[in-house]
Amino acid sequence: MPWAVDGYAPPEGAANRTAGACTMGPMRPLTVSINVSRGREAVYDYLDLMTHHELFTDHMMRKWRYHGPERGVGAKASVEVTLGGHSEQVEIEVIETEAPARSVERTIGAGGRRVSTGTYTLVILPGGGTCVTFEYAWREAPWNERLAAPMIRVIMRRALERAMERLAEQLDAPERTDPGAPIKVQG
Repeated sequence: MPWAVDGYAPPEGAANRTAGACTMGPMRPLTVSINVSRGREAVYDYLDLMTHHELFTDHMMRKWRYHGPERGVGAKASVEVTLGGHSEQVEIEVIETEAPARSVERTIGAGGRRVSTGTYTLVILPGGGTCVTFEYAWREAPWNERLAAPMIRVIMRRALERAMERLAEQLDAPERTDPGAPIKVQG
């Protein structure tokens, strides 16, 4: 049949329910990584505290308001995100942890039409230190964002790479008397 989709054709005489329908595939995840000199447990402890994220993402995320526990599953923040000249309010929540190797955050934006996850994976480097990998994956996205995916990926990649560089600056800064105290990064 001329309007069969993925090899499936409806029974003879069935209405053409796919006529005019437009489907777009899912947006591919973005992955960025950076190596830091700190050990995996110290990196995990730093990332586990939600307030620390503000320090290395404030080039794209502002007006943080925190809810729930300070760390671990259930830690939440409401944040204003500004990327590519567009600003919006998003909700971030830690939904899964596997200390000291992994932490997953769910972000809801676009009025609930965009759902994404951000996963930090921490791997011990052979010579010491930690490889920090962050994967941003769209679970649901509005049609206009899926349509603009190539442009959005470029903007997001730059912002996420900068965040990872700033995270490395935070983690590789000289030791402090209070290891949980944040360091203010310039720029």
